[in-house]
Amino acid sequence: MIAPASTETPGGDLAALARGGRQNLVGFVLRLVARLPFLFIAGRLYGADALGRFVSALVVIEVMAMICTVGEKRGLAQRLSEGGDENPALVVADGLIAALGIGLLAAGLLWLVPQPMFPSGVYTEVDRLLVLAIPMLALTEIMLAAQAYRFDIAATVRARSVVEPWTLSLMAGALFYVAPEHGLSLAYLASIFGAFVTAAWPFFRTYGRPRGWRPNPQRLRRLMGRGLPLAAIDTIEWGTRRLDVAILGLFVSPTAVGVYYVAQQVASLPQKLKTSFEPILGPVLTRKLKEKDYAAIAKQVCQVGFWITAAQAGIGLTLGIPGEAVMALAGANFIGGTGALGLLLAAEVVAATAVVSEAALVYVARLRNLWVSIGTIALQAVLTVAAMLAIERFDLNENYRAAGAAGALLIALAFASIVKGWMLSRILGHPINNWRWSLVVAAAAAVVVGQGVIRFPDWFQLTIGAAAIFGTYALIIWTRGFGPEDRLLFTRKLTTEEPPAEPGIDTPGPRW
Repeated sequence: MIAPASTETPGGDLAALARGGRQNLVGFVLRLVARLPFLFIAGRLYGADALGRFVSALVVIEVMAMICTVGEKRGLAQRLSEGGDENPALVVADGLIAALGIGLLAAGLLWLVPQPMFPSGVYTEVDRLLVLAIPMLALTEIMLAAQAYRFDIAATVRARSVVEPWTLSLMAGALFYVAPEHGLSLAYLASIFGAFVTAAWPFFRTYGRPRGWRPNPQRLRRLMGRGLPLAAIDTIEWGTRRLDVAILGLFVSPTAVGVYYVAQQVASLPQKLKTSFEPILGPVLTRKLKEKDYAAIAKQVCQVGFWITAAQAGIGLTLGIPGEAVMALAGANFIGGTGALGLLLAAEVVAATAVVSEAALVYVARLRNLWVSIGTIALQAVLTVAAMLAIERFDLNENYRAAGAAGALLIALAFASIVKGWMLSRILGHPINNWRWSLVVAAAAAVVVGQGVIRFPDWFQLTIGAAAIFGTYALIIWTRGFGPEDRLLFTRKLTTEEPPAEPGIDTPGPRW
């Protein structure tokens, strides 16, 4: 039996969040380097039409996998915190068995009825094997959540930022010359299996085998009943990033869906920064909730929220200003998705407050948070359909439809951030605000530099130009926006003392 995770970390909770943040930043860079080759390979070798059909299948596969986690992606940290002297391996085993059973059932149903995955009706028997990814995805999420509870974010970085994207890129390139009609599907399965093995290795080294575990239907029913609201929240949050693809598929051709997917994948790179903070926030927040230290929770939510907002804004400007050059990596016919790319990148910035607020709301106001999430995705659906109908009425091309779907997502996520931030501040009795005016100053300087960058050839924009944009933004944020606690994110020296305030440093609130 292994000992329960310590509630103390060197340097305190803020230092633990900073360590996880550093590892996530490294993971982002690795994922960026790996994902761009896949977009190049998928766009130029397989084409937008094949990519669009592949994406339509992934929407169903991944949403089913999220449901099959039965809420353990977030709920596991709370169950482990409340476990007392119970063997943690047994606590995690309950979640894994529940996810495996539901995952296999979902995979079997989709194998028998594959039409939801392939609305165009074009697929092969090999494409149907994509259902095997459902249980593997669910199990991987739970094992990585278990590792995050012990502050092992490196396991997530290895699985999600190294093995999974690089396997996808390399296999897609190799299989195009062996089995081009099945290449994308087989490459995806290989990447999911690789991530599963990469997550399982450290998990079993940490927790070991669940010795003495016995199936208990009553306990599993309680777990699923408690986890269903969390599973619904996870699914809805994930679904907001896929609903636009699903609705677009009803109004535009698979080619247009493929173009939108490339823009979405570029925009999802900064999204990984905020979602990857969730596993490390969970254990920290659940421990503070047991102590009823609401001031500390508010402070941690605001701190992480600013880190995420600052990083996403810088990355969004770096990818969005030379957007045409970025989209051209996948081919000239993808440049039409540049407008959608800009709106999607902006959506990820405004969503930061909702994500960090939700990390606490799932423990203190689970059902109210669920209703807000349902309202968010309903608003997105209404706005997306309205945009499609308006664009159809004015007889605009498919690129405007893609931009309309991205704009609907932006508005819906802004709504979620406002409501969830307000809700959490009322519950905790402390303000939730990750906004600082230095973000505007840094962004404005980056835009000025970017206007000069976009006058150069694509290769210059993506290399020297991108570095100039990000460097300008980072310099201003570092000197005018970051205080001593913010800089913990970039230092390996951890202390248990509160750092003194420095004059001239921007602090949370409406001043600069």
